[in-house]
Amino acid sequence: MSGPQHPEGGAERPACPDAAPPSAAHCGPLSHALSRVARLHRIAAGRFLKEAGIYPGQEFVMMHLWESGPVRQSELIKVVDLDPSTVTKMLQRLEQSGHVRRSPDPADRRAVLVEATAASCTLHTQVTEAWGRLEELTLAGLDAHERAELGRLLGRVEANLCKEAPGCPGTPPARDTGPGTARDTPSRAAQDSTSSARSTSAAEL
Repeated sequence: MSGPQHPEGGAERPACPDAAPPSAAHCGPLSHALSRVARLHRIAAGRFLKEAGIYPGQEFVMMHLWESGPVRQSELIKVVDLDPSTVTKMLQRLEQSGHVRRSPDPADRRAVLVEATAASCTLHTQVTEAWGRLEELTLAGLDAHERAELGRLLGRVEANLCKEAPGCPGTPPARDTGPGTARDTPSRAAQDSTSSARSTSAAEL
């Protein structure tokens, strides 16, 4: 059996290449750590949500529908800030599972209304439990004070990043003088509850 392969020059490859930030990230070690944490958090969320029969990102759509009631599909697309075709695929899957219902908007037959079904109440319970498990896994070993401090610091980090994110809660909205602006603009609460969905890839949906 041949021995371990070495790159040119005879230098061994690091046993754990992800243990430290790569050279290009040396000026941003915390940003690199945050990206790793976010990735692992999405993986854990995906594992818990899979038990409920949905994919990461779909729960944010359902959270909005559970809280807001029937909404136009165009508004939903703005809230989750994903490509329209991606949201359409999400809704098709959720509709096939019996969690959402789509119908023509009586006020505008060209628009589509989306709403959560009564059958989705079971999913609501499952998503609540999944997020509770995710919270405990994420914060395991941290006491109440540390959890509160982490929440405070993450709030400041979010506020910093929001300055560079158009449409982020707390930033001036883009000027829109077209018709239907008031109805189609998502509320701050809706944006807050779905901000994490923006990083979800189409492949996960």
